Amino acid sequence: MFTALLYILIFHFTNGYHFICVDFWVINKANKYIVDKNSVPRVECIIIPGAYVYPDGRLSDILKDRVDTALEIYKGNSNLKILVTGDHGNVQYDEVNNMRKYLEQRGIKSSSIFLDHAGFSTYESIYRAKHIFKVNSAVIVTQDYHLKRSVYSARGMGIECYGVKTDKHIYVDIVKYKLRESLAIYKDFIAVNILKPNPKFLGKEIPINTGNFKETRD
Repeated sequence: MFTALLYILIFHFTNGYHFICVDFWVINKANKYIVDKNSVPRVECIIIPGAYVYPDGRLSDILKDRVDTALEIYKGNSNLKILVTGDHGNVQYDEVNNMRKYLEQRGIKSSSIFLDHAGFSTYESIYRAKHIFKVNSAVIVTQDYHLKRSVYSARGMGIECYGVKTDKHIYVDIVKYKLRESLAIYKDFIAVNILKPNPKFLGKEIPINTGNFKETRD
C-alpha cells in the first residue's frame, strides 16, 4: 500500500515538475521576442488569433483589442498583410469575417486581409499560417497570457515570429484563462516538438505574399 502510494506521489510530483519546467522554458524562450507595437521588426504579416464574437457580430473585448493593436501596427507599415485566423466551423458562428469587416470599416484594404477559417486552436492557426499561407515571418498580436505560447509555437514551426501585447482592458474570465494556460503551454510544447499533428483541415496553399486574397473568402 505504501509503495503504491509512493509511486502515485512520485508520478504526480514528476508531472508537476515537468509542467513547471516546460512553462518556464516556453516563457523564457519567447520573452526575448516580445516587442513594443512601435518597434516591430520587418515581417511579412500580422497574425490575429481569433476569440469570441457575439451573435450580433460584435467583437469581444479580447478580440477587439487584438484587432485594434493590429490596426495600430498596420498604420505604421501598410505593406503588411494581415492574417485573421479563427473559428468559422459553421455558418452560425464566424470569427474571421467579423474581424475582416471590422478592419475594412477602419480603412484596411480588402487585398491586405487573408482569412483562415479553420484556426480552431493556437496550434492549428500557426500550423496553417506556415503550411497553407506560407508565412515565413510575422508578428502575433494577442494578450500577454497567451502571447508567449503563440510566439514559441510559431518559432518552433519555423516562422520568424515576434509578439505584441494587446492588453487594453480587464477581461471577464481572465483568471480562468491564465489558470488553464499552463496546461495549454504543455500541450502545445508536446505538439510542436514531439507529436507534430496535422490540423483538422489543411487545403490548398495560398501564399500570403503571392496568393489571391479572394481565394480566402467564403
